[in-house]
Amino acid sequence: MPHLLLKQLPRYECLLEAAKEFPELDPSAAEAFLHLLRTGDEAFGITDRNLGDHGISHGRFGVLMLLWRSVQPRAAKLMGAESCALGPRTPAELADAAGVTRATMTGLIDTLERDGFVKREPDPVDRRMMSVRLTAKGEKFLAQFLPGHFKAIAELMSTLSESERKTLVRLLAKIQLQAAVLQPKPDGVAASSIG
Repeated sequence: MPHLLLKQLPRYECLLEAAKEFPELDPSAAEAFLHLLRTGDEAFGITDRNLGDHGISHGRFGVLMLLWRSVQPRAAKLMGAESCALGPRTPAELADAAGVTRATMTGLIDTLERDGFVKREPDPVDRRMMSVRLTAKGEKFLAQFLPGHFKAIAELMSTLSESERKTLVRLLAKIQLQAAVLQPKPDGVAASSIG
């Protein structure tokens, strides 16, 4: 479901008129915000359709990527991870990395395990803990899915030059920092993105 339930965005002139009634309304801020939401919805829709065509949800895909990243140190560095733990990860570590509750992560792991993409097993160091690892089926799925996924991302972003992409990332990071200030995360919930 989209976050922005407007078929057409209001013109800037309309925002200026609305600001006369609501002085707190900053027309340029509202215009930028609405475009940010619309763009996010469109980008999400592209990946959502692609994942749906392959029978997987965003949440399940995120878990697979976290696990893939943990066994692919070279790929992890390419994805910007400074350090990655090798091998299986605990459900609690996965929940923290994804920024979701442990109960949500348990549900995601349950369905991935049911479908043969991951396997729970006793932790090699602490037998009281469970670890989660990708199975051969999970690795095969990612090997087949990721090239098309990465191609779709590249096609979407191809309208921007390399310099424009760097500027976009810098600007979005500023908004993310401000969002964190305005709505701090509760204790125990990681702020990192999934996958």
